[in-house]
Amino acid sequence: GPVYTPPDVERLTDRFNQVSVNKSYDVFFGGSNIHVPNNGTNADLSLDKSSGSGLVSKNKYYYGFFNAALKLPAGFTSGVVVAYYLSNADAFPHNHDEIDIELLGHEKRKEWVLQTNIYGNGSVSTGREEKFYLWFDPTQAFHNYSILWNNHHIVFLVDNIPVREVVHSNAIASVYPSKAMSVYATIWDGSEWATRGGKYPVNYNFAPFVVSMRGIEMEGCVINQKEITATSCLRGSPSSLDPVDGEQFAKLSSQEVAGLDWARRKHMFYSYCQDKSRYKVLPRECNSS
Repeated sequence: GPVYTPPDVERLTDRFNQVSVNKSYDVFFGGSNIHVPNNGTNADLSLDKSSGSGLVSKNKYYYGFFNAALKLPAGFTSGVVVAYYLSNADAFPHNHDEIDIELLGHEKRKEWVLQTNIYGNGSVSTGREEKFYLWFDPTQAFHNYSILWNNHHIVFLVDNIPVREVVHSNAIASVYPSKAMSVYATIWDGSEWATRGGKYPVNYNFAPFVVSMRGIEMEGCVINQKEITATSCLRGSPSSLDPVDGEQFAKLSSQEVAGLDWARRKHMFYSYCQDKSRYKVLPRECNSS
C-alpha cells in the first residue's frame, strides 16, 4: 500500500531520561534467551523452539510514561508476538489490569501489525483491541513504542505519534486500569491466535527470532513496596513534567490530536467499536462522545 509521511508532533521521548536495561529490568522468563550487551544499555530477546523470553521492570508504577525502542525480527515471522505492556496479573490474578502494545508477525516480510488493548479489573471477556499497519519497516531500524497512562487518559504512541487515546470517562471508568502495574517486554509463540487467527503458526526453521530493545524510559509514580497505597508514590524525578498528574499530560495537544487523526484515518484497520459481528451490543464507551 501507499507509504504516508507522518505529521510533526512533540517528541515526548525527549522529555524523559533513558535508563539502562540492567538497572530497570529483571529476567521474567527465558533467561538463556536474553542477552544484555553494551554494559546493560541494550537487550536482545529471542524466541526459539525451546523458549521465548521476557523482562519485567524492577519497579511497579501507578501511572507514568513508558517507552522502548524496538527493532523487530525480519523475514518469515508468522505467529511471533513481541509485546511491550503493563500488567499486574501476578498480584491480581482474577482481577488484573493490563495495557498492551503487541506487535504481531506476518507471513509476509514487511507486514508486522500493531495491536493495542486494555483490560481493567479483570475485564478480559471484553477485548478492546485496535489494529494498525505501520508506516515503516520495523525490522530495519529502532522505533519507539510508548504508553502514557494517568488519571486522565491512556495514550498509545509510535515514534511519538499518538495512534490511540482512551479517555478516562464515566463510560469506561469501571474497566479503566487503576492498580499498580509492572512493565514487561517479551517475545513468544502466539501460533494459536496471532497471525490471521492462528492460520499461520511459527515456523522454527527460521528461528531464532530476535527483538532488540534500547531507549528505555520509565518515568512516573513508583510504588513504595513497604507501603502499597496510592499515596506512597516515589517520584523518579520531581518536576513540572510529571506524567502522573502534570497538566502537560492531561490532554493531547493540537499537534498530537492531528497526529492521532492521521494515524487512525491512514493506518487503523480494526477497532472493536466497529465490530458489530463480535458484539451485538457494543461496549458502553463505544457509544459515548
